[in-house]
Amino acid sequence: MTERQQEMEKKAFITREQAEKIAETYPTPWHIYDERGIRENAEKVKKAFSWNKGFREYFAVKATPNPFILKILREYDCGTDCSSLTELMMSDACGFSGHHIMFSSNDTPPQEFAFADRLGAIINLDDITHIETVEKVLGRFPETMCCRYNPGGMFELSNGIMDNPGDSKYGMTPAQITEAFRILKAKGVKHFGIHAFLASNTVTNEYYPKLAGILFREAVRLHRETGADIRFVNLSGGVGIPYRPEQEPNDILAIGEGVRKVYEEILVPAGLGDVAIYTEMGRFMLGPYGALVTKAIHEKHIYKEYIGTDACACNLMRPAMYGAYHHITVLGKENAPADHIYDVTGSLCENNDKFAIDRKLPKVDMGDYLFIHDTGAHGFSMGYNYNGKLRSAELLLKPDGSVQMIRRAETPADYFATFDFCGIMDKYLKN
Repeated sequence: MTERQQEMEKKAFITREQAEKIAETYPTPWHIYDERGIRENAEKVKKAFSWNKGFREYFAVKATPNPFILKILREYDCGTDCSSLTELMMSDACGFSGHHIMFSSNDTPPQEFAFADRLGAIINLDDITHIETVEKVLGRFPETMCCRYNPGGMFELSNGIMDNPGDSKYGMTPAQITEAFRILKAKGVKHFGIHAFLASNTVTNEYYPKLAGILFREAVRLHRETGADIRFVNLSGGVGIPYRPEQEPNDILAIGEGVRKVYEEILVPAGLGDVAIYTEMGRFMLGPYGALVTKAIHEKHIYKEYIGTDACACNLMRPAMYGAYHHITVLGKENAPADHIYDVTGSLCENNDKFAIDRKLPKVDMGDYLFIHDTGAHGFSMGYNYNGKLRSAELLLKPDGSVQMIRRAETPADYFATFDFCGIMDKYLKN
């Protein structure tokens, strides 16, 4: 195996022996997170943008909404990017406050703007009509506001079209954001930010610098045309991870340097050399440092070969919803030849409940532990209860090798808790 192949090989951060030991206390399936990896990556992100005095990563809470994870990231001066009332509440409970919270939502209930303001969060307006809503619910405007920008058209990089902002429901047109800045400035807003999200899960060092160029030019235009004091540019998320072993991972240090060059080319000559750079990288921050561990419990031999697991799409819905690829390691068989072809499935009454289709794996025996990679973001958080399935536990692998439960597994009592059965379910709930 060449050095490059070794670099591209996906390795599980626990062994079969560890999985067996953990399962004695926490029956599979469970999501597990690698604290050491999370910390090392957070430090690297800070280093990549250390050239910018005001830089802050606002972790996208929706990616991994767990207080234990948020508290780790808070140690690295991260903020939180929130999109709902409960995410704001969680951020507040974890010690985030003021401008360490970014509230970026859409179709927003008025009371959520009020709660965000109570926490001192930066409110990021998705639509020009939200100006009226905020004024009505608050009776005033905060000194600092942000607006979400949508340039329309197609977003392209050197390797082709990445996404179509013109079809996106998010953000304001150039004319709308100009008018929004003018209205907000006239109503007393003193400091402004601009935000945009133009592509998802990009695995290229080119994305952030290209996006930065678009936003920096827009910031200069808005400053000149409206006189707005622009304090920050929020590059949002979109920096992805290599779900497939053959993909080249992003180099966050190269990305940070690319953004710095564009910053010095566009913002510095325009007199905006003190603008802070913000990011919201949920997937890049957590994705590779989480995994779903499940046990093989059934095999079926019909027109295809199937391996059934004790997890299902309720634990990880990305493959079923998007056809997304997640690499699978059969723990303890890392060096065995991948000479069998399987569909790896869950037990839902849906044919798309498959973690892998026609996947080459070593021979899977009943009781084997399957380590499904890259579930640290948009994994557990997208879970649901279809078929009465219960959400799994979340575990944290500590740097010393110990394991901490950071969310217990759901029980039937949790599933039935929101019903009023007038006592008819008591015989089940008592257990």
